[in-house]
Amino acid sequence: QVQVVESGGGLVQPGGSLRLSCVASGYIGSISDMGWYRQAPGKSRDLVATITRGGRTDYGDSAKGRFTISRDNAKNTVYLQMNSLKPEDTAVYYCHVLIGIGILNNYWGQGTQVTVSS
Repeated sequence: QVQVVESGGGLVQPGGSLRLSCVASGYIGSISDMGWYRQAPGKSRDLVATITRGGRTDYGDSAKGRFTISRDNAKNTVYLQMNSLKPEDTAVYYCHVLIGIGILNNYWGQGTQVTVSS
């Protein structure tokens, strides 16, 4: 059983910052990629950022230059530092964890709400 739990969401004013955290626990095995996706009401779930076990990162267009993804392999934790937040960043942010060697399994968190509003 694998649990993926996000934290750090909330309400922030435009131009503000938030830091999201996500911890994977349980029968972890080997964690490969970790990442963040987001879904606004009525829209599809889109990539925000991913990071490999070795630290290689990839960002969605909306996150480039404003968001930074990082991870602590010893703690099975991934972070998303979000700066210069805009109202259009409002969404539920989901943590994604890829676990396994050879055969990979996807795990998702329950999501954390980020609201950017004045």
